Amino acid sequence: MLRLNEQVYHAIRRHGEETYPHECCGVLLGRSVDGVNDVEDAIRAGNTRTDSAHNRYNIAPQELVRIQRQGRERGLDIVGFYHSHPDHPAQWSKTDFAEAHWLGCSYVITAVEKGVAQATNSFLLTGTTEEDKAFEDEAVEVAALETERC
Repeated sequence: MLRLNEQVYHAIRRHGEETYPHECCGVLLGRSVDGVNDVEDAIRAGNTRTDSAHNRYNIAPQELVRIQRQGRERGLDIVGFYHSHPDHPAQWSKTDFAEAHWLGCSYVITAVEKGVAQATNSFLLTGTTEEDKAFEDEAVEVAALETERC
């Protein structure tokens, strides 16, 4: 299961709307406990694809290392990635699968139709090696933000 709060959920979807008609991308920082990827923050990343940014994304290795270090400084790990699908369903593609390598991570996709975020789905990358990896549909739980009590 993927768990995130409303603020993070809406930030991911807003990022997809802002980059439309190109794909957005980013990294999910949090903790993985008992089969739950619990997200605390979504860090925007630049899409370095210049050849087909409307239907592909790439996060530069240097940026990924920088985000991973930021997370570790906060006691967080990379628990997933997100990107948008402009004018396409929130379903992984063959390219998404081929380029997914972080086993145990959640891969979140938001469909953005005509500039407006629609469905947001998550897929858990399972397996032990590249040869037996698979995407599994993953439940998404969006928790309400906790408010201070008097």
